[in-house]
Amino acid sequence: MDHKNSSRHQVRLTAHGDTATVEIDGERVNPHAVGAYTVSQLPGEPAHVVLHLTDQDETRFAGLARVSVADVPDPGPAAAVFLAAIDAEELERAALARADLGTGPHSLTQAMLTQLGEWARGV
Repeated sequence: MDHKNSSRHQVRLTAHGDTATVEIDGERVNPHAVGAYTVSQLPGEPAHVVLHLTDQDETRFAGLARVSVADVPDPGPAAAVFLAAIDAEELERAALARADLGTGPHSLTQAMLTQLGEWARGV
């Protein structure tokens, strides 16, 4: 990708525990406007900074940018496929065998949900 003719901006990210300060060309960006950021760099290429904006603040940015718009995928269809593949007898057996199975109300349901979560993560 040719970046030689594109405008470049000085971006400074300073992390402070679970918060960060973002500056673009020396101007501080309102911390409520940025929900997250990512930084990547390929060898021989300039760094690429992506600011994930929130809708909690009205902040405007001026300058050259490459914009990508993506919708967050709906987890419903993937969850439906995952749940359809679960053997109910195997889930019940695994939940009842859990060391963390409690004796209070809804303990079996909690154990089943925990078990399903672990299976979904491959644990």
